[in-house]
Amino acid sequence: MGAQPGEKSPGGALFLLHKAKTGVTDMKILKGNLVSAPALGKLEIVEHGCLVLHDDGSIQSVEKAVPQNADAEVIDYGDSLIMPSFVDMHLHAPQYPMLGMGMDLPLIDWLNTYTFKTEARFEDSDYARRIYKKLASDLITSGTTRVCMFSSLHTDATLILMEELEKAGVTGYVGKVNMDRNGSPELQETTEQSKRETLRWLDACGRFQTVKPILTPRFTPSCTDELMSWLGKLAAERGLYVQSHLSENKGEIAWVKELCPDCVQYWESYDRAGLWKDHTVMAHCVHSDEREREAMREHGVVTAHCAGSNINICSGVAPVRTLLREGNLVTLGSDIAGGALLAMNKVITMSIRASKFRHMQSDGKDEFLTVEEGYYLGSSAGHEYFGGHGGFVPGDYLHAIVVDDSDFTEAAHPLSVRGALRARDLHDAPAQHRLRLVGGEKRRLLMKSRGEGAPLSPILENRKNFWTSY
Repeated sequence: MGAQPGEKSPGGALFLLHKAKTGVTDMKILKGNLVSAPALGKLEIVEHGCLVLHDDGSIQSVEKAVPQNADAEVIDYGDSLIMPSFVDMHLHAPQYPMLGMGMDLPLIDWLNTYTFKTEARFEDSDYARRIYKKLASDLITSGTTRVCMFSSLHTDATLILMEELEKAGVTGYVGKVNMDRNGSPELQETTEQSKRETLRWLDACGRFQTVKPILTPRFTPSCTDELMSWLGKLAAERGLYVQSHLSENKGEIAWVKELCPDCVQYWESYDRAGLWKDHTVMAHCVHSDEREREAMREHGVVTAHCAGSNINICSGVAPVRTLLREGNLVTLGSDIAGGALLAMNKVITMSIRASKFRHMQSDGKDEFLTVEEGYYLGSSAGHEYFGGHGGFVPGDYLHAIVVDDSDFTEAAHPLSVRGALRARDLHDAPAQHRLRLVGGEKRRLLMKSRGEGAPLSPILENRKNFWTSY
């Protein structure tokens, strides 16, 4: 938001809209091309429309023009797109330092060779602070305002992660990982230690306002039956949501069968512990068959589809079209660092590509995802998980990005708003065209990148009332 009242914003920018908590009680009207995905496959466009916002950051109304006699500051973004922001429903924060590494190994070997060693480093709180501060900034810079995120098993590092996310303006759920078996010498808890540290972490989470705890058994092979059952009881007692992994890799599925011989299918190892319930997020579901998908649907379990990771680690391609056709809840995740792309616009395009692989494998039976569907899954579906709606709906808190493609490569022919979304804005958006928002609640800096590794120059500092994500 580099624009002063009555001015147009600077060009060439992807930036965030957020109501800073300053105590100022004036209203705002944001004007631009409003683009949203209220339902799967549906795109809603209001050209040069307006979002009328309450002083608390919630949407009062969506208008086709500035309301007459409106007693509010109008911020005009011209031909820029104002769109609901992205939601990353599955990523591993302590794996950020190994982004792009280990594409030569399947899942279990990848964990043992690369991942556990990297996550063990987060016992060092100073290191955790440095990494998580950068991760939080990079999420906001790329247009992601809500997350469902794994930390490591380290309580102190998890609290640091939550703190840095909240400072940067990222909201959502973060989980301290539980794992009391099949880890590594440097990355494993005892059962009692896992219980004790989980309670210590939960007791310390009360200070956070917009980042909340979610119980996070890493996956069934990492947790004993005792620990899983304890977590299920804790979830019920405290009303906590749950996240984990499901049917990502065939070797993993066979391993679960060995560890849990009384379970016919993988999902039953969570169900018997009380962890298979409404709002449980299960990443991957690449090899979930009809019975497992039905169990997900009946219990309100949400799939976090991670196409990039599934391809990188050679797990397979999830049956996204089948999941959607059957009425399952599907969202998207970057799954760093199995996935090598943090920016969700890139995750969306990877999901579309992966669906084309599935389309070819099924001889056209499974239709591939359209851009409109991909954007819905990477944005609206995630916002719905958090209690919002697809699109801009009065009463929802604003989670939005403004995309200005005036500095992008000139199109051969003029593009419509719909054409701009399809051809450019989900695919292009290079880093040098983005504005960064960093800082805490009371003082925020809007900054423009000068290039990789270059210093950031302030564009707007300490403005009393401007918008990023809320």
